[in-house]
Formats: sequence, structure tokens, C-alpha cells
Amino acid sequence: MSKLKWHTAGEKFFETGVEKAVLFPMDKNGAYKEGIAWHGVTAVNESPSGAEVSKIYADNINYLNIRSAEDFKATIEAYTYPKEFEKCEGVEEIIQGVKVAAQNRMPFGLAYRTRIGNDIDAEVGYKIHIIYNASAAPSARNNNTVNENVEAAKFSWELSTTPVNVEGKKPTAHIIIDSRKVDTEDLAAIENILYGSDSANSKIILPDEFKTIMTKAAAKPNLGVTE
Repeated sequence: MSKLKWHTAGEKFFETGVEKAVLFPMDKNGAYKEGIAWHGVTAVNESPSGAEVSKIYADNINYLNIRSAEDFKATIEAYTYPKEFEKCEGVEEIIQGVKVAAQNRMPFGLAYRTRIGNDIDAEVGYKIHIIYNASAAPSARNNNTVNENVEAAKFSWELSTTPVNVEGKKPTAHIIIDSRKVDTEDLAAIENILYGSDSANSKIILPDEFKTIMTKAAAKPNLGVTE
């Protein structure tokens, strides 16, 4: 037996930042297109909802608690966006240089990275996040006059999602890969697919594809798993 300890050096972890955002637009058949680098992203604010408790009473007591399904939502903030994202926010070109708004919004996937640090090292690792089947809701945009305090306009989109199937687990719209717990060769294989390589374009990875991509983890089923 061992006594619990707090404030141990190297165990004060935190997450910060957002980087390496990648947009994966969908085509009309529901298939993801190749990834596109998204510059200027300043925030991806995750806001899951649902999982609310419904109380069931019997024998004059709280007999059972049942939770509702959970939905993954998020908000993207950015100074700019790829031209391919215009269809995702319902903007389409009718003739060169002329675009119309309020059109059908194309679903998309999104990948981004957050950093992990601790009290010793500000960059001990990172997490790669993948969002599936996202849809962007209309958002307000403020166009202000230029004055002595010039500020770049910032765009914002609220995202709702539809979960995808995961073998052996509940459907989800959000996958997280922790660089500290994944074999380095497996991690390189994942990033070569997500970010592209000299021999292949960037593409999204669906949840059930990780088992075939991560050959080192497949050889060691408990690699990186903690209970």
C-alpha cells in the first residue's frame, strides 16, 4: 500500500493552444474529400451536451437514473478560412466573382491539435482531435469602421455533429489521439494520413480504421491503455 501524494513534480499537467487545423469537406455522396490546411484558427471550443439524467421512481424511492444520449458540439473561431469552407457555411458561386448566401450547408470533418505541458516541460506531448459529420450554423459578423484602434475581424461558427459508428463502442463524433500513449511509429502513420505525405494527400481517418493503421498497437492490444 502507498500513501497518496499531491503536487508531485512532473505530474501537474495542462492543455493549451490550438494548431494544425485541417478541413475535410464532404462531397454530395457523403464521402470526405482530401484535407485542406486551415490557417488562422484561434479557438476550437468544445461544448458537449445531453447526457441528462431522467429519474425513474418505484417503491417510493429513486429506483433508477437513465441518461439521455450525448451530443458533441463546438465553436470554431478564426481570422480566415479556406475557400472550400464557403460551401460549408452555405455560400455558393453562381458566376465567377458572384456568390449567393443561405444555400444548403455542406457537412465536413475537422482535425486540430492541442498541446500538453506540465510543471517541468511546457511541451511534453499533444492531442490530435478529429470531429466527424459537422455542420456549421449561421453566425453574426460585425463590420466596423476603421479607426485609430484597427482590429482584424474574427469569424465564428457553431458546429453540431452527427455521430459515426465505432465497432464495439457507442457512436461518436469526436476522436482524441494522445501522443504520449501512442507508439511513435503508429503516431507517424496517423499524421502521414491526416496531414499528407510526399506520396499521398491528406485524408480523414474514420474510427474503425485506426485498428489497421496502428500496427504496433495491434501487436500489443494494451499499449497506452491505463485503467
